[in-house]
Amino acid sequence: MAELEALKISHDPTEIFTRAVQPALWLLIFGQVFERMHPMNGPVRYIDFMTPGILAQSTLFIAIFYGIGIIWERDLGLTHKFLVTPTPRAALVAGKALSASLRSIPVMIIIYLLAIFLKVDLVWDPLRILLVLVIVIIGSILFSTFSLIIACLVKTRERFMGIGQVLTMPLFFASNAIYPIDIMPHWLQTFSRMNPLTYMIDALRSAMLPGPVSRNILLDIGILIAVSAVLIIIGGSLYKRVIT
Repeated sequence: MAELEALKISHDPTEIFTRAVQPALWLLIFGQVFERMHPMNGPVRYIDFMTPGILAQSTLFIAIFYGIGIIWERDLGLTHKFLVTPTPRAALVAGKALSASLRSIPVMIIIYLLAIFLKVDLVWDPLRILLVLVIVIIGSILFSTFSLIIACLVKTRERFMGIGQVLTMPLFFASNAIYPIDIMPHWLQTFSRMNPLTYMIDALRSAMLPGPVSRNILLDIGILIAVSAVLIIIGGSLYKRVIT
């Protein structure tokens, strides 16, 4: 499934560039303006603080709508063919989640190229970049599996698109993508600490920004992996429902 997704991207890379427009706007316009309006305390500039959050946001927005492909596959009759194979349902879901992560990798590369243009202070150590890649893949797996579960429950494209649009903004703005958790109201801080996107952003900041890698990164990645595993199990149990 991941190989099939790679072939789709190589034959039609247009979607990757259109997906890159949104993070480019955030960094080129909002990042520059917000840096003048809200300078950060300490050595980290606002655009440096914001860049890992925009990478996480791009991953979320790509992955959260991946579930609509499940509905298309059902309409084309492909889901029936998958279900008659002896492949475990959880393996099917994991394969689809991994294929979704391939769409986030080119956007990650584009954001790094924009960071060079904007002179964002990032760490260019190959091992740290590899760590960023691993975090992006895990985050994509988490949110694409969540998307697949929604698709299995709502079963129609119209409902899915409506729910997807409702979920993306609260997940994004109730995270630490564009402002620190410390300045949030207490109720929003609680919600943010329950938001898996927050842990993805924490891990990305630790890997991308200068300074030693925080010990909390293991906790952040561990939470992302644990949530992803639970969602894959749930998705595997619900996968058959998309055709019923």
